[in-house]
Amino acid sequence: MSASVRSVLFVLGIMVASISAAMLIPAFMDMNAGAMDSASAFFWSSAVGGFLGMAVALGVRTEDRNLTTRSAFLVTAGSWLVLAIFAALPMRFGGHELSWTDALFEAISGLTTTGATVVTGLDARPPGFLMWRAILQWIGGIGIIVTAMAIWPLLGVGGMQLFRLESSDSSSEKVLPRAAQIATAISLIYLALTLICAMAYAATGMNGFDAMAHAMTTVATGGYSTRDASMGAFTEGGADYVAMVFMLMAALPFAAYLMLVRGHPAALWRDPQVQGFFTLVIAAIVAMSIFVIAADVYAPEAGIRTAAFNTISVITGTGYATADFGVWGAPATAAFFVLMFAGGCAGSTTCSVKIFRYQIAILAIRQHVVSLAHPRAITPLRYGGRPVSPETVYSVLGFLFAFIAIFTLSAAILGAIGLDTTTALSGAAATLANVGPGLGEIIGPAGTFQPLPDAAKWVMSANMLIGRLEVLTVLILFTPRFWQS
Repeated sequence: MSASVRSVLFVLGIMVASISAAMLIPAFMDMNAGAMDSASAFFWSSAVGGFLGMAVALGVRTEDRNLTTRSAFLVTAGSWLVLAIFAALPMRFGGHELSWTDALFEAISGLTTTGATVVTGLDARPPGFLMWRAILQWIGGIGIIVTAMAIWPLLGVGGMQLFRLESSDSSSEKVLPRAAQIATAISLIYLALTLICAMAYAATGMNGFDAMAHAMTTVATGGYSTRDASMGAFTEGGADYVAMVFMLMAALPFAAYLMLVRGHPAALWRDPQVQGFFTLVIAAIVAMSIFVIAADVYAPEAGIRTAAFNTISVITGTGYATADFGVWGAPATAAFFVLMFAGGCAGSTTCSVKIFRYQIAILAIRQHVVSLAHPRAITPLRYGGRPVSPETVYSVLGFLFAFIAIFTLSAAILGAIGLDTTTALSGAAATLANVGPGLGEIIGPAGTFQPLPDAAKWVMSANMLIGRLEVLTVLILFTPRFWQS
């Protein structure tokens, strides 16, 4: 067995053992609540996962812990799938009436911070089960930040090389040590934001359990809730205002928070993707507020509040809802469908295409148009004051093409399975963009993905993984040259 393969298996083994240890938290919570079937499922799932994970890690241990480029791709793609399988075990065998398809769908949706759910009756579910869903999203949130900041820039995935941190090794041979350094700093910021968010929620009247669970899924921009009514169950105390603030904070690049801690606050506001993100958010909120007020859907104050919350939730891919915006009318439905493809900033917990890719694509198109009008003119492409290489432009445009192609293909497959047009299109968009709820009566904010056929759930599960792994990370695994020595 080669050193690179041993390194991949070692990392995967440690990850499985770690997530298995996290199962003890919901296990004790359910045992304390008297939900013994759920508690026992968490306990034995933790034991099985912990044993297998440590056995693999110890069996392949090696002094060479560095990852090659191919190994980094395998770890990045393989970890999300392997962790989802083990995370689904207590959901499948804990007496929660979930099939294997539903348990895996829920676990994948949690880890990818999509927030699409097949679970109903949340208000009556055991606390450990609800906390496990929140834990999965919290783990997925920090996981995506670390890979986006430490691994993808070195692999040039979808233009992420623009955000390579200073002192990052230009070679991907030393990804793991660098990732460990980044993870330590980012994890502290991530934990601090979560705790502050939980305290803010508690100040609005949430009990400690709801406050912590929602803080974890807010900062992760995941959107899993402990109530069927989602954040709509807590608006009386003003929890939706807290959610708006922390959804926006989680959509910003965490590298900028590092700079902020180091005494460089201006780095955040000078970032062109941050400027573009807030421009989009403000414009979308203003437009949606004017529409719902003018259409007499809400009174002015309620209209601004409701429009702002749901707009921010969709743009950041969090997936919370305080109203069924699917009944606001065709213009609102079309607007929310488009906003699903927005996303936040690179290096945040958000999902979808992300703002910087649109900015790079627009700059590239403008440069091309100028070159057509003035063939001899030299028009260098710059982003944030830095030159953008042709490789980065190709990477961004390649990502956009692949994203659109997969969306189109998956929507067509969902339509062929038998879903109506609205459900097929919005389901493909919501899962590939990791937004959560779709549009329509079935999977809209007032519904769940439970009624869908299993075949549709498998397509959407694949979409969630592909979207969260930035598309190209998955597609490269299907190229023959990738597997050649």
